[in-house]
Amino acid sequence: MNLQDHKVITFGEILGRLSPPNNLRFSQATNLEVIYGGGEFNVAASLANYGVRTQFVTAIPDNAIGDCVVQSIRGRDVGAKHILRQGKRLGLYFLENGASGRNSTVVYDRENSAISQVKMGQFNWDAIFEGATVFHWSGITPALSQTAADVCLEAIKAASERGLTISTDLNYRSKLWKYGKEPKEVMPALLKYSNIVLADIDTAMFMLGKQKINPDYSEEEKVKSHFDNIMKMLPNIHTIGMTFRNSVNASHQRIGGLLYKNNQLYRARIKEITPVVDRVGTGDAFMGGLLYGLLDYQDDLQKAVAFATSACVIKHTIFGDVNRASKQEVVEFMESDGSALVDR
Repeated sequence: MNLQDHKVITFGEILGRLSPPNNLRFSQATNLEVIYGGGEFNVAASLANYGVRTQFVTAIPDNAIGDCVVQSIRGRDVGAKHILRQGKRLGLYFLENGASGRNSTVVYDRENSAISQVKMGQFNWDAIFEGATVFHWSGITPALSQTAADVCLEAIKAASERGLTISTDLNYRSKLWKYGKEPKEVMPALLKYSNIVLADIDTAMFMLGKQKINPDYSEEEKVKSHFDNIMKMLPNIHTIGMTFRNSVNASHQRIGGLLYKNNQLYRARIKEITPVVDRVGTGDAFMGGLLYGLLDYQDDLQKAVAFATSACVIKHTIFGDVNRASKQEVVEFMESDGSALVDR
């Protein structure tokens, strides 16, 4: 199948992000910069950058702020025709960007957001999945509310029945699971349909309610054994991806990538990023790059994980939640020595 024949649907929450400019502390800020983003939308935006057709499905309030969100989605060439307009508020988060030895800080304000109040039967999945080949969701959505988890499972089942490839980023956020359920009570029923998963071994075992594992990723055979064990528990999975992150400090990161498929491990070499402009959305950039790589580099999985890792690295240099790098920029970075000479 040609790349142009693919269509990717993503489902989740889009948030308003409010940040003090220029790395100021919250206590110093007299104004806040506003942008819009969220895990699943960020993945769709990355894929749109690379020429893949996308649609983002969510729920947002039917007011002027919701109109700004739709404008932002369409501004990234992502489809917005299946967005539900309901509820009174858009979820928000406040981000204080760190620097050097000072960590970034996130404060969520997303209770009773529009998407946390969605109910089964509100989305027309027949229409949404028409002509689609891939459905992507993340562990953030079922963390928001029981009804959001129910709708997420409804969407996953509908995608599975129609033969779509189902992609998942586990995206564990401890601050979100507040409605009386733990991930192990919700996630296994959703994950059993997944074909592609972005997760480290520890997070996967945690969400499946299994004993914690802290593997040495340099021991290839042990790593493969752990991934095989996850695949036995979730037999529809055929591909697992993950990032390696060595956080020297908030301004200096070392990033690598890994892909496991057909009993083979593929690694992307570690890249240094300093200074970091914005760390938010970097995992989503890897996820978007991985999906693109699996679609376009099916016969070269080493290139697929290298593309995903390069996309993640570039995102660290871009302000905002969304990766704005083109396919050409990612490929050029992937093939370069990282010296970033001026493009004249």
